[in-house]
Amino acid sequence: MQASTAIRPRAVLGQVSDMDLRLLQVFKAVVECGGMAAAELELNIGTSTVSRHVKDLETRLGLTLCRRGRAGFALTPEGQRVYDETLRLLAAVRGFRDGIDDIHERMGGTLSLAVFDKTASNPAARIHAALAAFAQQAPDVHLQLHVGSINAIERGVIDGSFQVGIIPTHRSSQSLVYTPLFDETMLLYCGQGHPLFGAQHAALDWEALRAHPFAGLGYHSPNMALSHQAGLLRSATGFDQESIATLVLSGRYLGFLPDHYAQAFVQHGRMQAVRPDRFNYHCAFVALVRRSPAPSRAAQCLQRCLVQAHA
Repeated sequence: MQASTAIRPRAVLGQVSDMDLRLLQVFKAVVECGGMAAAELELNIGTSTVSRHVKDLETRLGLTLCRRGRAGFALTPEGQRVYDETLRLLAAVRGFRDGIDDIHERMGGTLSLAVFDKTASNPAARIHAALAAFAQQAPDVHLQLHVGSINAIERGVIDGSFQVGIIPTHRSSQSLVYTPLFDETMLLYCGQGHPLFGAQHAALDWEALRAHPFAGLGYHSPNMALSHQAGLLRSATGFDQESIATLVLSGRYLGFLPDHYAQAFVQHGRMQAVRPDRFNYHCAFVALVRRSPAPSRAAQCLQRCLVQAHA
C-alpha cells in the first residue's frame, strides 16, 4: 500500500485587513533586522510579541516563513517571496496615502530619502539645508533618512521603498528622473605602512599602479568603471566608503576616497594622497525620483528644496 502524502492546509487570505498590514510590517522588520530579538528594539515591543505576530502571519498565510533556532534566523524560500511581496504591498499602500494627500493638497505621512554614504562632510553638499527648508514647508511629514549603495538606492526608488534618492551619477534609467545637485572629487590614497606612503610619486603612472593591490567598490559605480578602465588589480572589495577607508588604512591596498572624507586621516598622518594631480576623478551627484507613477507632493517638495539649496 502506498503511503499517503500529507497535504499542508493552505489558508485563503481573502481581504487584506489593517491587522494583516501590521503583521506584514512586523515581518518586514524581523527580516531586515535579522531576527526576533533585534526587531524588538526596532519595533519597541517584546520578543515574545514579535514571535507571536510572525506566527499569526504564518497561520494567516498557511506558510512557514522563517526558521529560528540554534542555527539562527533564516528565511524559507516562501518567506523570501512573501518578503518581496510585502515590500511591494507596503510601497503601494504608501503610494495610495500619498495620492489621497495630493487630492487634498496636503503633505503628510512618511517620506523616505536615501543618500549615498559619506556626503555630510562634503562642503559642496547642502542636503542639510534642503532638509531644514523641507521641514519648514512640510511639518506634518515624518522624514526617514537612509544610507545605501548606489544600486540599492536606485532599486528602492524604482520599487517605491524610497521616494527620493541622492547618488553619484554613473548611468541612466528610463524609470528615473535625475536632477543635478553637487560634485565630489575622488583621490587615490595609500595608508601608513604602504610602499608608496612617503615615497616620491612624480614618476608614477597608471601602469605602475597595477603592481599594487587595489581596494574597489563591489558594485556598478564610477569607482568600478575607472578601475576597470585603468586595469587596476582589485585584490579587496568594499561595499561602502567606510570599508574602502579601512582597507586603505591597513597599509596593504590603494583605494579611491572622497577628498573631504579622507582629509581627517591625512591630517593625522594615517593616509596620503598618491599623485592627486593625476590619479583623481570627479563625481556629479544627482537627486532621483521615480518617473511613473508621479512622485508625491511631499517628494516633489523635497526635490525642489534640494535644487534650491544647491543652486
